[in-house]
Amino acid sequence: MDRIGVGLVGTGYMGKCHALAWNAVAPVFGDVPRPRLVHLAEANLPLAEKRAAEFGFEKATGDWRDLIDDPEIDVVSITTPNKFHAPMAIAALEAGKHVWCEKPMAPSLAEAEAMAKAAEGSGRVAMLGYNYIQNPMVRHIRKLLSEGAIGAVNHVRVEMDEDFMADADTPFAARNEAANGYGALDDFAVHPLSILQTLFGNMTRVLCDMDKPYADRPIPDGTRRAVENYDAASVLFHLRDGISGVLMVNRAAWGRKGRIALQIFGSRGSILYDQERMNELQLYQAAGRESEQGFRTILAAPLHPPYDRFIPAPGHGLGFNELKIIECRQLVGRILGENTLGIGFEDGLEIERAVHAMARSFQRGRWEVVV
Repeated sequence: MDRIGVGLVGTGYMGKCHALAWNAVAPVFGDVPRPRLVHLAEANLPLAEKRAAEFGFEKATGDWRDLIDDPEIDVVSITTPNKFHAPMAIAALEAGKHVWCEKPMAPSLAEAEAMAKAAEGSGRVAMLGYNYIQNPMVRHIRKLLSEGAIGAVNHVRVEMDEDFMADADTPFAARNEAANGYGALDDFAVHPLSILQTLFGNMTRVLCDMDKPYADRPIPDGTRRAVENYDAASVLFHLRDGISGVLMVNRAAWGRKGRIALQIFGSRGSILYDQERMNELQLYQAAGRESEQGFRTILAAPLHPPYDRFIPAPGHGLGFNELKIIECRQLVGRILGENTLGIGFEDGLEIERAVHAMARSFQRGRWEVVV
């Protein structure tokens, strides 16, 4: 494939991230065709035309179906609200396009299953936007675990916290609607779940509690609307191979901006990682003299690929958008036939099954098997 034609649906925060990644993937990596930014879709034509000019797309439309039907497009980036993911992704796959869809797959398990079935039947690449697994530090954790650096893993704890819902007077938004999912669980708990899946595989059973820190939020007419989903959740879980764990998520946590705190405990050591300090990890190995044992900090460096594609010196650091560029390279590589790191719709469906098992557990007040 000499040139990959790209379509982008949605131009909010994640839409801009996708646009930046499509523009940067060829210059950064130098080993893939330069994408051609063909068509951009937004809710209305004036906005679409404005964003197309800003992002570098050739054409604009106020109807995403026009973009899906465009024969010049090979791959569609979908960065719309969650409730639109399923119809857009399925339509793109049925039209013979590859798909890069932001997480989560969809609010309902049935929709996620339909997306996975469409991907399987299409023969096209369908990847989800789980860019945190692309961090060179997370990749290095995976390498350390495969080498047995901390022995046999027996327990994992992970927390994800942000504060964009911490203020009781933050206006009611689409994220607070039941139509967009359970809340913190599928809004962003799927990110730590993607890391757990990448490092350890799928969950087997879960016990979940969820909470609403605030029962309602203000709306433009001066009244308040009831919050329809949950901003916090706590989960006990078991992974394959008997590993136990705890997952805690809160999108109303004052002071936390982008925290994914991961603690991995093994028979001969521990690994600590925090997404707010995404260019380092802490490694403890129970080896050598006990009087000198302790956690040591490992800074991201060219020895942790693909950091070297961005910066030739250690300790300077990558950011969120760089992870998206790495993810874009994995997508393009998969389209070109490479075996790359990424979460396709089949693996993404396992994450969705875990989320829905957690919701069932909360509703029924008991442990639930992930099926």
